[in-house]
Amino acid sequence: MEKKHTQTAIMDSELSEQIKAVTKEVHVRAENTELMLSYQRGRVSLQQYQLLLCSLYKIYEALEEALDTNASHHAVAPIYFPQELARLESIGKDLEYFYGQSWREKITVPAATLRYAQRLREVGRDHPEYLLAHAYTRYLGDLSGGQVLGRITQKSLGLKSGEGLSFFSFPGVSSPNLFKQLYRSRMNSVELTEEQRSGVLQEALDAFQLNIQVFNELQESLSCVSDTENEVRQRHTQHKQNTTTTTTTTTDGGVCEALRSSSLVPRFLRTLLGVFVVLAVGMVYAF
Repeated sequence: MEKKHTQTAIMDSELSEQIKAVTKEVHVRAENTELMLSYQRGRVSLQQYQLLLCSLYKIYEALEEALDTNASHHAVAPIYFPQELARLESIGKDLEYFYGQSWREKITVPAATLRYAQRLREVGRDHPEYLLAHAYTRYLGDLSGGQVLGRITQKSLGLKSGEGLSFFSFPGVSSPNLFKQLYRSRMNSVELTEEQRSGVLQEALDAFQLNIQVFNELQESLSCVSDTENEVRQRHTQHKQNTTTTTTTTTDGGVCEALRSSSLVPRFLRTLLGVFVVLAVGMVYAF
């Protein structure tokens, strides 16, 4: 009876409050992942940040393409703020700073990012009203947690003010708090059918779930590869102990090369983990 009453109260509230309510549990799970907490402690590398920018570029490319295409849609028009919120150009500037003018040929994008971008394109094509959920979690997360992440990134990487940090800057927004109030008000003014509203709420849940699923997938991969790396190291150590100096001189290069190659894999996976930690932090701060 109490659960039914709670569900009724949620459905009677404004959309922004509904999203906050239905994502409360998954929000807490995302907020308390060790990976997200580690980023907040300042554990971020230049490689992680660069790969993050690559991922963000593809995500915002899909999101903003969908928003532009549906700018006149009744559910999108009230929350369409390209001058104030658009991130694609800013991310491009950051990528050019790190990779040079030919950055488009050098960026690396994980498969999970492509899946997220694909979902955004599907939403833009089939259910434009669901963009309410994605735009809300991303942009308001950028305005809130993004400011914290910007300071962490700048301090951790020793970047000079503004260099490579355009993504975190919103020159068109003089007061993030006031703008978020305006955004929520516009969002709450959108008229939706009961079915559409339920779809938007589910899409907000899916946005959080996508990130958590990526965490789990990468953690499992990292654990597997780390075990393999340890086995290679053990075999390498045993090999050195059981060979003569002459033999080691001849064969050690091959073994070390294999060891170095295997070590690249967990480093890359750790980088991917860092990427999605940052993505989740931004979403967590949206509420």
